[in-house]
Amino acid sequence: MAGIYLHIPFCKQACYYCNFHFSTSLLQQEAMVNSIVQEIALQKDYLAQEPVHTIYFGGGTPSLLKEQELTALLLHLRATFAVAADAEITLEANPDDLTAEKLVQLKAAGINRLSIGVQSFHEEDLTWMNRAHNSRQALDCIKQAQDLGFQNITIDLIYGGPTLTNEGWEQNVKQAIALGVPHLSCYALTVEPGTALDHFIKKKKMAATDLDKAAQHFEMLMEWLGAAGYEHYEISNFALPGWHSRHNSSYWQGKPYLGLGPSAHSFNGTSRQWNIANNAQYIKSIAAGTVPFEIESLTTAMQFNEYIMTSLRTSAGCNLEWVAEKFGTDHTIHLLAHSEPYIKMGRIERVGEALRLTKAGRLFADGIAGELFIL
Repeated sequence: MAGIYLHIPFCKQACYYCNFHFSTSLLQQEAMVNSIVQEIALQKDYLAQEPVHTIYFGGGTPSLLKEQELTALLLHLRATFAVAADAEITLEANPDDLTAEKLVQLKAAGINRLSIGVQSFHEEDLTWMNRAHNSRQALDCIKQAQDLGFQNITIDLIYGGPTLTNEGWEQNVKQAIALGVPHLSCYALTVEPGTALDHFIKKKKMAATDLDKAAQHFEMLMEWLGAAGYEHYEISNFALPGWHSRHNSSYWQGKPYLGLGPSAHSFNGTSRQWNIANNAQYIKSIAAGTVPFEIESLTTAMQFNEYIMTSLRTSAGCNLEWVAEKFGTDHTIHLLAHSEPYIKMGRIERVGEALRLTKAGRLFADGIAGELFIL
C-alpha cells in the first residue's frame, strides 16, 4: 500500500507561525499545476506498481485550485498509478474557500475527505495568527460541508497560543465535538526559525510561547476527547472509531509514498528524497524533463531511529517482534534496555510485544524517542 502527496505551494496570505513552503502570489498557479502533471509522468516508476490507497493535497492552500485543475491532476494520477477505487483522497482547505459552490466542485472532482484549517473558533486567536478566515466562517464551513455530503472531515486546532485561555481552549474542543467532526489534528503552537512569529518574538513585539500552558492544554485535550469517545491514535491526532486518517497512518507505519510538487518529500523504505523548495526553479527544471530533488540513502540505524520516532507516537507503539525481524535481536535488546528507565518512571508501558507511551509519556514523546535511538 502506498500514498501520494501533492504540495500546492500557494496561500492568500502568510500565517505568522507557518514555515511550510508557499507563495502568496498566484501568478504561477496554472504553470505549477502543469508542472505537477509533468512530474507525475516523470515519477511514474517511483512506487514500483505498488497500489495507491491514499492521495493527499497539501500545502500551502490546495483549496485555491480550480475544479478543472484538481480533476486534471486526479485523472493523470489514476492513469499513471494503480490507484484503488476506494482511495482516500484528502484536500486541505481554509474555511474562507469553502463556499457551497466550492464544496460541490470539490466533490465533483473526486475529493472525499476534507482537512479544514480551522485553528480556532475565536476571533482573537485568528487575528493573532493572521489567518484569512473569521470565526463565523470556521463554524459555517463545517456545517455546510456536512450538509453537502462530506462525512470524512478533519479539522486542525492550535493550542498554547498567548491569546488562548483555558476556557477558550475548552470551547474550541467542545465546539468540534458538538459539530460531530470525526477527526481532529491538534498541535501546540511552536516557533519555527525564520517565521514571522519568530521575528516578532525576537523583536519583543509578541510574547514568547508558554510551554507549561501548552502542556496543560494537551492534558486537557486528552481528557476531553477521551471522554467524548475519540481514540488518541497518534500524539497529535484523535478520531472517532473508524475515522483514522489512512494517509497519515501510512507515514507512521513506514509505507512508501511519492511527493509531487516543490518541497514535497518521497520515501521508498531505503531512501528519502525531497524536491527543491523554489517554485520558479521547480517549474523550469520540470520543463527541461528533470525532477529537481536531493536524495538521502537511509542506513540501518537511520531506518531503526525513524521507526522508533514514528511508531512511538502512535497508540500501537513499537512492535518488538517486528524490530527483531527487521533489524535483529541486538536492536531489540538495545530498545528494551533503553526503555527500562521510562517504564519505571511510568512513561512507557509494555503491552505484550509492544512498547507504548503512557498518557504521561505522551508529553515527552520526542525526547523519549531520542533516548531510544541508536547513534
